[in-house]
Amino acid sequence: MESSLTLYKLIILYMLTKVSFPMTNAQISDFILGEEYTSYFHLQQALSEMAESNLVHIETRRNTSYYHLTKEGEKTLHYFGNQISDAIKDDIARYLEKNSYEMRNEISHRADFYQTDSGEYEARCQVLERRHKVIELTLTVPTEEAADAICKNWEKKSQDVYAYLMDELLK
Repeated sequence: MESSLTLYKLIILYMLTKVSFPMTNAQISDFILGEEYTSYFHLQQALSEMAESNLVHIETRRNTSYYHLTKEGEKTLHYFGNQISDAIKDDIARYLEKNSYEMRNEISHRADFYQTDSGEYEARCQVLERRHKVIELTLTVPTEEAADAICKNWEKKSQDVYAYLMDELLK
């Protein structure tokens, strides 16, 4: 089991080196479970151990975990990456080729909210392109429900908001 768990960790590290964005738990799970490499519970154990060992950094926003490769993870993959078979690397390449646009789009629209010291809520919305901010907008609203609605609508309306702001500000 330990060698299998090590392989799952290496697969995850390898996947993270092949993308220019953090991957969500759901995206990693979609590949590994879809290929039937392991069970959900073994995958979650591998991810948890990787975070504890500082092979990945987990960023959590609105109940979604985003996995970032760390320097320690890069070093580990450099030393042990040869344990991943070419067949698995090919599976990863096919998966990423087929899904990378949707995955990147999922990650590029960030929105989260928090309560301020004054009791209001701030909804922070961003669009990222290759880890660079294209737009960042913070709105202060009186209720948690309003902040949540802004965050939920950001992904589908951010392009319109950006276009409107650019049009208005460049006049």
